[in-house]
Amino acid sequence: MIHKRIKIRGGILPDTPGVYFYKDTAGKILYIGKATSLKRRVHSYFNRPQNDRIENMLRDAVEIEYIKKPTAIEALILEANLIKQYMPAYNILGKDNKSFLYLVFTKEDFPKPIFIRGADMPDNASKIYKKVFGPYTSPRSARSALDLVRRVFPWSTCERPTSDVRSRKTGKKPRACFYCHLKLCPGVCIGAISKREYGKIIRDLIKFFEGKKDEILKAYKKEMKIASKEERFEEAGELRKKIYFLEHIRDIAILKNEDLGRGTQDEGSLTDQSGRIFGRVEGYDISNISGTSTVASMVVFENGAPAKAEYRKFKMKSVVGSNDVASIRETLERRFKNEWRLPDMILIDGGKPQVNVARAVVSEVGLGIPVVGLAKGAERKKNELICSDLEESFCEMCRKHIDILIAVRDEAHRFAVKYHRKVRGGRLSSS
Repeated sequence: MIHKRIKIRGGILPDTPGVYFYKDTAGKILYIGKATSLKRRVHSYFNRPQNDRIENMLRDAVEIEYIKKPTAIEALILEANLIKQYMPAYNILGKDNKSFLYLVFTKEDFPKPIFIRGADMPDNASKIYKKVFGPYTSPRSARSALDLVRRVFPWSTCERPTSDVRSRKTGKKPRACFYCHLKLCPGVCIGAISKREYGKIIRDLIKFFEGKKDEILKAYKKEMKIASKEERFEEAGELRKKIYFLEHIRDIAILKNEDLGRGTQDEGSLTDQSGRIFGRVEGYDISNISGTSTVASMVVFENGAPAKAEYRKFKMKSVVGSNDVASIRETLERRFKNEWRLPDMILIDGGKPQVNVARAVVSEVGLGIPVVGLAKGAERKKNELICSDLEESFCEMCRKHIDILIAVRDEAHRFAVKYHRKVRGGRLSSS
């Protein structure tokens, strides 16, 4: 419980992402922090022992203010920008430069976003680099944030090829890098993008880390309308995907230090037992007998518990015969046409083929939702987690809390079988 002498501006802390401020009697900011849940994070300061630095800060604090943000990534960005602006004593006290990470953009024809440790940051950084962001108190979170938005702002670490190098050495065109194939690099490595076009991407990425997401969205929507009017439909489609992604960012991994309980005490953590680690999980399963009466289930777990009012069921319309992969595709395509709340994670009852098609659909609608699979193994005697293509720390979190995922998988299977029996029963009675 929060100490009586500390007032909360606004009275109630919301259970949403955001940034919080501790202030002293003079209104000076003592400490700034970010949270996936403002309510949970601030209350945690008073529910468990803290280190001496935070204990001293709590003794000096008399007021807590907060700013709500739609997503954890925006809370992360705002926290870093505000720490840089105010340099609160208790954010800096007891920390050396190695504790912080900075995001910088290089000054060159094709700028690169790179991370630099505080200990390696030059004194004249503002002159050397195009832009400097930070300090970030959670290095892993900062790296994850940059990786997440690369789908919208495909930056490059490649060097621009020169025609004379191509012809003199091999006479062959340079090969596209790995990230170019994933559409995460716009093709600097093969000369597929001009300096001007790439510059716009970097300017938008910089705006995003300045906290100007709404400004970017407004510009993209205007560009999309113009492209559609001029019948540049492919360009309009790409912009539509970017808009959708930015408006529906789901960033469960961004504050992973907090989620995995690996951060320092003042960064917060969820307990190992808490199902809240995964937030909203949607589980999917397919059920049929010999390819007939094929149905799919969608179950929802929120904070580790079934949210049965959110369950949905699907009867296949386009799939003929027994084809779980095609059925997963149809199910998810129909799911994303609805205005239902988006999940933080998708769990597929199945192996790599089912997971791969699910990831393809998620990518096609422009979302960054992680998709994992939970197969029963070759002899159906073990639970095989399909997660290798995702970030290792996220997969570690899944392995650590696999009991929650098993519960989601089993519930999706139960719900699918129940619906299949109902559909098949109706078919038999009418035949």
